[in-house]
Amino acid sequence: MVARPVRWGIVGATTIAREWMIGAIREAGGDVVSVMSSDAERGRAYAAENGIPDATTDLSALLGKDLDAVYIATTNEKHKDQTLAAAKAGVHVLCEKPLALTLADAREMVAACRAAGVTMGTNHHLRNASTIRAIRDAVAGGRIGKPLFARVFHAVYLPVGLQGWRIKDAGAGSGVVMDITVHDADTLRFVLGEEPVSVTAFTQQGGMGGDGIEDGVMGVVRFGGGLLAQFHDAFTTKYATTGLEVHGSDGSVIGIGCMTQKPTGDVLLRDASGERKLEVVPENLYVRSVTAFQNALRGEGRPAATGEDGVRSMALALAALESARTGREAMVEPGL
Repeated sequence: MVARPVRWGIVGATTIAREWMIGAIREAGGDVVSVMSSDAERGRAYAAENGIPDATTDLSALLGKDLDAVYIATTNEKHKDQTLAAAKAGVHVLCEKPLALTLADAREMVAACRAAGVTMGTNHHLRNASTIRAIRDAVAGGRIGKPLFARVFHAVYLPVGLQGWRIKDAGAGSGVVMDITVHDADTLRFVLGEEPVSVTAFTQQGGMGGDGIEDGVMGVVRFGGGLLAQFHDAFTTKYATTGLEVHGSDGSVIGIGCMTQKPTGDVLLRDASGERKLEVVPENLYVRSVTAFQNALRGEGRPAATGEDGVRSMALALAALESARTGREAMVEPGL
């Protein structure tokens, strides 16, 4: 159990850490003490720009700095080994999604953290959004009756500065399915309180992705209770809006502009009495995530998204890729 301010190491001198996570850790009362980058010059510059007192190119050196936790934000194929090393060192792990490239590797990561007695979380930020939680509460509270259908709109335009490995390096687990559909999977599980059992998906190469790498996808997921959920994800749409809808026997709850890192968007409830906005209090998604993770290290609750949640979201994403490859409905493997 951690009593002092949580001491963090950042694994990967990344954009998401710079734009969101370093500030969130500090706002949540944590202390970023070191950053690891495979490029020494980049690491030193990154540390200086972000007020981090130390930079290293060596993971063992990072883990030896009396850390409580690491935030792993490297490319996907590196997550497994870095998580296993942190677990062996007794350091808690908050890992970016997807956890790994295969379910076997992701399950091994979760098992290693459990065996070492360290907390593992997956950085699925969307379940921390006030809009998403309002939708979940409306569904769980019976305000739309029996949930029948859901739709996710998560087609965006990948910024030029991020058009690197995500669309070019198949060995790093690139493509829109592992980058965005995995978020849809977690969000739907969180909102519906159900597990997916199968998926049918079609992928697209719209001109941004490299050879064999999809930059768009549409699909339908069947959940255990019979609900059907449609998803549309892309890197190539500059002018689309995002949203999440759940339609039930007695009403619909509709999130507008809510599949985003920013604390924005509205939630509408439509039923026999008309349409009205649900109360949503904006809150930084990442501060909420880090706060929950740090509380879990102190024995208070659990991470917003656990390692197990990360495995289950990966299972749906991998099944979507299988369906697109085979042209058939694919079953979603159990998480663990």
